[in-house]
Amino acid sequence: MILTDQQILAEIERGNIVIEPYDRSCLGTNSYDVHLGRYLATYRDAVLDARKHNEIDVFEIPEEGFVLQPGTLYLGVTEEYTESHAHVPFLEGKSSVGRLGIDIHATAGKGDIGFCNTWTLEISVSMPVRVYHLMPVGQLIYFAVQGDVETFYNRKANAKYNDRTVKPVESMMWKNKF
Repeated sequence: MILTDQQILAEIERGNIVIEPYDRSCLGTNSYDVHLGRYLATYRDAVLDARKHNEIDVFEIPEEGFVLQPGTLYLGVTEEYTESHAHVPFLEGKSSVGRLGIDIHATAGKGDIGFCNTWTLEISVSMPVRVYHLMPVGQLIYFAVQGDVETFYNRKANAKYNDRTVKPVESMMWKNKF
């Protein structure tokens, strides 16, 4: 079941959903709009290795915007810090962003109960497009869950994305054993 606007508001009041900064005008019928944060990043190496720590270069989006290029993976970040203590959040791109040829995530659209952070975006584009800090980029949809949770994400010993940040975070795949 997807939470409606009234249910999202009630869960915010209960402290089960946290959105900072929060703006009532960003609440839709059954989602909450999130915005592109101040920073983007690109990987330093042309070939990424799943078993090594691939480093990134982080840069600030200038006031005049930044032109994203096809063939480059950009890591972005949401302006909003979020917490979800009782629901599974899903991040989807806004249709207006998709119609500009921008994909905001390759695979990581689902959060876990207990995820408390900004969202790193895996951005790719089909043609050059200029983006801006604070432009609406996605929407969070909250799903109700059935059953009790044994271990919340923010309490997992092996959780790799718990450190609060306002910058994009590179892949931590290299921390897995394989």
